[in-house]
Amino acid sequence: MKRAQSGITLVGFIIVLGVAGVFIYMGMKVIPMYTEYYAVKQSLEGIAKEPGVVDETPARIKDMFFRRMNINYSENVKPADIKVVRKDAGYLITVDYEVRKPLIANLDVVGNFSTEKELRRGAGGN
Repeated sequence: MKRAQSGITLVGFIIVLGVAGVFIYMGMKVIPMYTEYYAVKQSLEGIAKEPGVVDETPARIKDMFFRRMNINYSENVKPADIKVVRKDAGYLITVDYEVRKPLIANLDVVGNFSTEKELRRGAGGN
């Protein structure tokens, strides 16, 4: 009695391995971009909880933000990417930046990230 062979061939296994490898490689490029984005959001949340932050100048608020970003080893957010504008009795901080990572040859992974946080009087730990 002849048994039918079941399973994956060597060529099929190599193809599956190649596809999985491409997705893993893409994940290695994309995941750090998103962890940095969440670090930006956490930095904004931390600034919002600072007591008396609405009494600071926009330059001082930017300095506070970049000090927090230095702790997180963030390098893609530049001073031109952050805007601090007066809104009502507080400030509106907007961080809008782009991250471009080379993928394969002339293909890049591009991430556009944007977040904002409103700083209001009494919103912190007062």
